Amino acid sequence: MADVLQTALTVRLGLRVPIVCAPMAGVAGGSLAAAVSQAGGLGMLGVGSATPPDWIGEQAQLTRDADRAYGIGLMAWAQQGNPGQLGAAIAAAPALVSVSFGEYAPYVAPLHDAGILVATQVGTVAQARDAVDAGVDVIVARGSEAGGHGPYGLATLPLLQAVLDAVPDTPVLAAGGIATGRGLAAVLAAGAAGAWVGTAFLGCPEAANHPAARERLCAAGGEETIYTRVFDIGRGIPWPPEYGGRALANDFSARWHGAEDALAGDKAAHRVLQDAISARDYRQAVLYAGQGIGSLTAQRPAAEVVTRMATQAAELLERRTAT
Repeated sequence: MADVLQTALTVRLGLRVPIVCAPMAGVAGGSLAAAVSQAGGLGMLGVGSATPPDWIGEQAQLTRDADRAYGIGLMAWAQQGNPGQLGAAIAAAPALVSVSFGEYAPYVAPLHDAGILVATQVGTVAQARDAVDAGVDVIVARGSEAGGHGPYGLATLPLLQAVLDAVPDTPVLAAGGIATGRGLAAVLAAGAAGAWVGTAFLGCPEAANHPAARERLCAAGGEETIYTRVFDIGRGIPWPPEYGGRALANDFSARWHGAEDALAGDKAAHRVLQDAISARDYRQAVLYAGQGIGSLTAQRPAAEVVTRMATQAAELLERRTAT
């Protein structure tokens, strides 16, 4: 791949392209992580709050078989309730572990002691500075366009620019709304060490989501997403209230967004959501996705997603430097 795509992150991890597959719980298992890593990026395992530690080792073996660097994503707020996850992640010996959304600092030293790089997602400049002070190796500047969970605040480009200025000696990945080579080229030109990409991989056959989910996601447009807590409340998942999630808007979010207190006590509504999830009825069931979802128009293998994105980005950057 072109030299214009080489960054501090690709050099340190031995990647061909500066693309990290976001650790999407329920989507990013060993098959997707292995496929992304084999294609030259960094595949990651997405560990949910209730994921048993054994799952991490099982899925990591699929990724290790690819003989490429990979990573694991943990939720900081869930570690006290599922303490075996950290040990399983360390035992799996990935190149990088991200610990985000909550108090991550206690986990930095154990990961470093095991020779593992640490990343965390941030939504403000202050959070980026705190992360560097805590010893975090890679900062993920997560804009509000991003799919799935995170704080709601600045958009990706304003946040990325501010974070790059604030922590100039630490590799920064841009997350949120980056679904094509144009987005990758833009953040690399700004100085990012790479892109943290989730939504673009939602249509991959290697993903752990259902084919019906992939079909619905490929038909969606970027204007169809909503940032909300209703899907967590309806499923009884105890995400801290400061972390909502960006998902496809549907009948359930239309009914309950803005009425979260009433939803919390409405057991019938909870059953509606759980039944819809079981039936894969996406008029009610949740599908997390970012504002880049409009670029997802067909189901493509992960290797093709990585190659198309990297090739377009390289062409754009080379064209810019040649003029």
